[in-house]
Amino acid sequence: MSDPAIPRRPTLDLRSLTPARVALGRSGASLPTRALLDFTLDHARARDAVHAVFDAPRLVADLCALGLVVTEANSRAVDRGDYLRRPDLGRRLDAGSAESLARSASEPCQLALVIGDGLSAAAVHAHAAALVMRLLPLLAADDGVAIGHVVVASGARVALGDEIGAILGARMVAMLIGERPGLSAPDSLGAYLTFAPKPGRTDAERNCVSNIHKAGLSYDEAAFKIAWLVREGLAREVTGVALKDESADRAPRRIGTALPE
Repeated sequence: MSDPAIPRRPTLDLRSLTPARVALGRSGASLPTRALLDFTLDHARARDAVHAVFDAPRLVADLCALGLVVTEANSRAVDRGDYLRRPDLGRRLDAGSAESLARSASEPCQLALVIGDGLSAAAVHAHAAALVMRLLPLLAADDGVAIGHVVVASGARVALGDEIGAILGARMVAMLIGERPGLSAPDSLGAYLTFAPKPGRTDAERNCVSNIHKAGLSYDEAAFKIAWLVREGLAREVTGVALKDESADRAPRRIGTALPE
């Protein structure tokens, strides 16, 4: 008995389903000129995103407009070149920032929110404030999760949130950070959640909500996932591989809102 024929989709149909480079065609043994120019443009945008200057004061002003009290901090990376060559420097605070945060840590808090430039300041500029605006009411709903501190960190890697959370006495830290730019998404934002933050935590001890951008997760989808993970992480006192994201089992209050152009 022969197996039934597997239906085949024309390769061109895939172009409507993914931003990946498929069915580009060819010109002789090479790519068509349009495909090559598009690749060159996307590559340039990705490089520009990595080297973009982080406008921390602008972000602080946007967050203050939401009623938040914001502190600025810096990693040990003294400039962008230092940051890219020495990832370890982006994981630790400079001495002045550590002292300043220690002075502001009056008492332990449930949640510290850290927003860092990461590898795409463009992503933070485009999406961070709008995402926080959607996230705040979800955290405040029902019994409420209080954000004790908000920190805008320059020259930041994900693990910088661990030291910041430990200094501030936070039970959990939520780190919003620009993700490594790709050829289809130079401005993708990620959120990393870590319970009981302290230097030395591993990626296995974090939950990640990634691909927050115009063609990825909407602000409402991302905010719902983050709020769910924060609440469950605090309740169960775990994050990472011990906390499975089951937020899809509950319908988001507002989901699918398109990101602004």
